[in-house]
Amino acid sequence: MANRENFVAPKRYNTIAIALIAIGILSTITLYITAGSKDDPHQQARFWGSLLQNSVYFLLVVNAAMFFICATTLAWGGWQMAFRRVPEAISACVPVVGVIAGAILLSICFSSNHEIYHWTDSAHVAHDPTLDHKKGFLNKGFFATVTVLTIVLWSLLGWKMRKLSRSLDENPIPTVEGRKKYMWNNTIWAALFMIVFALTVMSSIPWLWLMSIDAHWYSTMYSWYTFASTFVAGMALIALFVVFLKNNGYLEHTNTEHLHDIGKFMFAFSIFWTYLWFSQFMLIWYANIPEETVYFKPRAQGEFSGVFWLMFIINFIAPILILMSRDSKRNYAVISIMAVLILFGHWLDFFQMVFPSPMTDPKTGVTHVPNILYDLGIALGFVGVIMFATGRALSKAPLVAKNHPFMKESLIHHT
Repeated sequence: MANRENFVAPKRYNTIAIALIAIGILSTITLYITAGSKDDPHQQARFWGSLLQNSVYFLLVVNAAMFFICATTLAWGGWQMAFRRVPEAISACVPVVGVIAGAILLSICFSSNHEIYHWTDSAHVAHDPTLDHKKGFLNKGFFATVTVLTIVLWSLLGWKMRKLSRSLDENPIPTVEGRKKYMWNNTIWAALFMIVFALTVMSSIPWLWLMSIDAHWYSTMYSWYTFASTFVAGMALIALFVVFLKNNGYLEHTNTEHLHDIGKFMFAFSIFWTYLWFSQFMLIWYANIPEETVYFKPRAQGEFSGVFWLMFIINFIAPILILMSRDSKRNYAVISIMAVLILFGHWLDFFQMVFPSPMTDPKTGVTHVPNILYDLGIALGFVGVIMFATGRALSKAPLVAKNHPFMKESLIHHT
């Protein structure tokens, strides 16, 4: 075990990560030249919409890894300890992706282009009763303050949880009372993270960053829907790194029992996401209230209908058919393929959440689907950033938290 206790990133791994980052930068530059640099605000929105979609999606996905750590910590669960350093390393990406996402969000908010966030146009708000009614919440000052505070708190609390975990690597706790105190300290900090998470991801942040793109639309389920989408994608990302490390001879104590439980999370939250998707869609469509159905018209029946139903097939039909059986959740190849599908499917979900409004020409009222290849290229850039940052985080600490009080529970875990 001594030789495989610390991760050393293969040269090919870093080469792929850097190549993906290069593809992302090239795609961003190309999209800026073809759309972002134009004088037409509608074309500029094409560029900023892509940056918004990708940065917010991947930020919420990597932050979901710390949610998983804190949720299992509060439950005093030990089964995940054999691979806990994987979600810890993924969560270390939050400050990196958070800076990128924060810069993009603030640039959109304070720019002179109001095609994405209509509520940033004070003249328009003054003549729009709905936006005027929401201006206490939808205003630049509140948006900037909450955005910066949220990213900082996610980063700091995540750092504290990782620090607590790594503090035992060289300093095992010899007494029972000391272990109890350590677990209580972990529980307190995990609870603080969960409070912040509840006040942001599960409520205000999706309203500000995403739902306010369609500021006339209402949905009380939107934040939970966004959470479910990014949490299942976060579990898929954890699964990919676990399989990658296992295939390279690491994570000796992680076995098919642990992979099975990760697969359960992927399956269960795919169903939970579908429940929220159907509840939101069915209730709004059935009520047939114009203020609500305006959101789903271009998605379910308009130009984005192909993307809308494709992501439903990927995010629900595929998991329920493939991940239902016990054997499929214990198969490295199946889990890996499904993890990639889930990450892509929920990326498509965010694509159709962001683009219909900015891609509606204000002069003609015509909505069109942008060339998705640019967006995929930028997405690959974020994948490269996450690969590189996670690899660095994995190499800075032992891959097994062997001195954790609950490590034994993980070693004997059986599902």
